[in-house]
Amino acid sequence: QGHLIESGGGLVQAGGSLRLSCAASGRTASSYAMGWLRQAPGKEREFVAIISSWGGSSAYYAGSVKGRFTISRDNAKNTVYLQMNSLKPEDTAVYYCAADTAYRTTNWSPRYWGQGTQVTVSS
Repeated sequence: QGHLIESGGGLVQAGGSLRLSCAASGRTASSYAMGWLRQAPGKEREFVAIISSWGGSSAYYAGSVKGRFTISRDNAKNTVYLQMNSLKPEDTAVYYCAADTAYRTTNWSPRYWGQGTQVTVSS
């Protein structure tokens, strides 16, 4: 079974940037689509971004983050990243890394999850 460990969360002012990292264990990590989801207090968990397996040639973003966030992966390090720029207070949430064999841009239900990392954006 694989494990996903997020890091890089923290407190940042509006307009600032953060980069989240997700380290995946397992020799076949590169064969999984990887993504990020988030959950704000009192709200349902929502999709943020996904990147396809292997070379990561395909990526898809939620409309609320498109143009501000960038997902990427480094298979040599078994790590996926989420670069977050121009952060807004409404981006405040726990961010979860996730993985699944399927790459989907709608109704993605990943099998594997990390423990989450808190991102707080102050106004």
